[in-house]
Amino acid sequence: MKQNHPKKVRDLVDGVLLLDKPVGFSSNDALIKAKRVLNAKKAGHTGTLDPFATGLLPLCFGEATKFSQDLLESDKTYETTVHLGQTTDTGDTEGEVIDSRAVDVTLEQIHAVLAQFRGPIAQVPPMYSALKRDGKPLYEYARAGITLEREARNVVIHKLELVAYEAPFLKLSVTCSKGTYIRVLGQDIGEALGCGAHLNALRRTQVGPLTMDNMITLEALSAHAEPLSLLAPVDALLASFPAVQLSADLAKRFLNGQRLALGKEAITVPAEQGRVRVYLDAKLLGTAILGEYSILAPERLIAFAAQ
Repeated sequence: MKQNHPKKVRDLVDGVLLLDKPVGFSSNDALIKAKRVLNAKKAGHTGTLDPFATGLLPLCFGEATKFSQDLLESDKTYETTVHLGQTTDTGDTEGEVIDSRAVDVTLEQIHAVLAQFRGPIAQVPPMYSALKRDGKPLYEYARAGITLEREARNVVIHKLELVAYEAPFLKLSVTCSKGTYIRVLGQDIGEALGCGAHLNALRRTQVGPLTMDNMITLEALSAHAEPLSLLAPVDALLASFPAVQLSADLAKRFLNGQRLALGKEAITVPAEQGRVRVYLDAKLLGTAILGEYSILAPERLIAFAAQ
């Protein structure tokens, strides 16, 4: 007779883990492993890294998942190595080489081409991507040998700097807006140089306000005696927003979803309107929109803050 084993009870874990994703793991694979180590009930990541890529993958647990969208919208910084002279069908090392050309470029040409890609640019999303068409990701069409028309998307390259050039490898540092495909950027730079290219390596070093400073590997996480102590607080995701401190009475009304007229209260408010993070002493209550006349409108609230 088949035995029914009791389902493992997961813990309510709140916080942010700054994971150094290894090569060969999908973002979801890395999330599942970290979630298992922390025995967490609820978790999500903040934008995928390709399996061949490494670096900063912020993982959100519990109440932090409410704010993961903010990181999806954030600028990101990468260190990448572009292999000039070879084009692959995926735009990275995981694909098949489909074109090889001689590499005969000067530093002057490289600097001139990089200048063309700074600022607002248009990118055509790659076929090997998770973008969906009729409910199916593009990479499934690509694997079946089908190429679909894709509309160019507008992105912004805030910073594009040459780190080193040892032919045929071009090392770059890139800070870009959401939705930017570094694979496509590498390919387009290669085409502009007349030799084609694909990404040889990609490492993400910053996502919004989060940096590599406190990253941890899956191996170190698994080996740690108290892995929960490695979590950053939920408000690590919100460091770029101004803070508003409420009194106990106002905090109670805020957590009940009431809009607050802070202009009538003895509360210090930021000079600029927009999104803010809201506290009672050191406890994060949630986020809000600070509008005209210092009206504070609750946005996303922390569930445990009411306890």
